[in-house]
Amino acid sequence: MVLSQFRFVEVGRVAYISYGPDAGKLAVIVDVIDQNRALVDGPCSGVSRKQMNFKALELTSIVMKIPRGLRPGNLRKAWEKQEVQKKWDSTTWAQKIANKKKRAQLTDFDRFKLMKAKQARNRLINVEFGKLRKTVKRPAPRLRKKKSVKK
Repeated sequence: MVLSQFRFVEVGRVAYISYGPDAGKLAVIVDVIDQNRALVDGPCSGVSRKQMNFKALELTSIVMKIPRGLRPGNLRKAWEKQEVQKKWDSTTWAQKIANKKKRAQLTDFDRFKLMKAKQARNRLINVEFGKLRKTVKRPAPRLRKKKSVKK
């Protein structure tokens, strides 16, 4: 039996808003309006209940178990009970976004310190690699015959 790897638009599917005024926030699909739009709500992420185009949503693998058209108060309780934010924070997608944000906020001096730390790490790695290389026995190098030059 092979499970589907697709992320379907469904009630309870958590989505990442990719652009617009709420870009970078999480919302859950509360109801599907038509083939292009859905009613979304982000109870703990600051997204008010509104209709959004699917082009602005990126579907995550997280699905909440909620009925269609759930009221905002009950949606907040379900969000907290099912620990959606905790599940999102543990995904590699969220970690990449957080790392990108950290890198963008680095100052020039922070980038310099990071460069120096990487140099120190690479120096340690190269020293250890050199020690390991010396322990490996190599066959004796072949001596090449010198070519005689005609005058």
